[in-house]
Amino acid sequence: MTDVTALERPRSQWADVWSQFKSHKGAMLGLIVLALIVAFVFIGPWLWRIDPKYVNPDAVQMIKTRNKPPSWDHPLGTDQLGRDMLARMMAGGRVSLAVGMVAMVISMVIGGFIGLIAGFYRRLDGPLMRLTDMFLALPLLPLLLVLMMLFRDSLAGLLGPEAGTFLLIVMAIGVTSWMQAARIVRGQVLAIKEREFVLAARSIGVPPRRIILRHILPNVMSSVMVAATLGIAGAIITESVLSFLGLGFPPDFPTWGRLLFDGVEYMQLYPSRVIFPGLAISLTVLSVNYIGDGLRDALDPRIRGR
Repeated sequence: MTDVTALERPRSQWADVWSQFKSHKGAMLGLIVLALIVAFVFIGPWLWRIDPKYVNPDAVQMIKTRNKPPSWDHPLGTDQLGRDMLARMMAGGRVSLAVGMVAMVISMVIGGFIGLIAGFYRRLDGPLMRLTDMFLALPLLPLLLVLMMLFRDSLAGLLGPEAGTFLLIVMAIGVTSWMQAARIVRGQVLAIKEREFVLAARSIGVPPRRIILRHILPNVMSSVMVAATLGIAGAIITESVLSFLGLGFPPDFPTWGRLLFDGVEYMQLYPSRVIFPGLAISLTVLSVNYIGDGLRDALDPRIRGR
């Protein structure tokens, strides 16, 4: 007689997802690199306590400390005003990651809602998809530049230069980058709403709102999670482009894109001024993309053998 207690307990779905994710070497490497970057920008300031905005009030001392190469006192050197580049890299990383996360959430909420409604209600599918096509046809970078020029000063006067610019950037990026998520969610909903469990729920009179929340939405979350990882990378790049063009945060509020913009003028004499922020942006975006690839494989039941 078989001992029931000796039988191995079946693993949960998330255990299978983690097992498949661990087998993706690129995703694990990306996760490690992203964890190191997050630790650098959030834990680093507790260890390196130099103020990233500090400028020596003594003009003579400021001249002596500006544009210094990497040294023990300043591991990444100093900028044209003598500010420590390591401290500015940490502060800029916090802002860039925060912009990426918040803009991603906004775009996923908008895109997920439009995709769910378009896929579930046939009458709204055509108008919503034509709206999505219209946004896809718009030149996004010029549109973002126009939004920044029109609303930056008014929001800065209302909320302050830093909070106003942050709100404007994340809203502008979020409302112009939801289209891919909407298309992905719509395609998933069109397939799921014809499945047996959805048809059974309809046959017993379950209202559409409950079907969407209880049956369809949990089944499209895996696709939304993959799209979210790619959305973070896209938002970081877009914010870096805006800051590089001088239309992002104020000059005394560092981001990685702003550091690139400030270092272009000194690029030939001090190449480290653009190498370090450019490397940080590249590593962050690359690691997030690899994590997205790993999540896509891990969340696909056919790939993980379920």
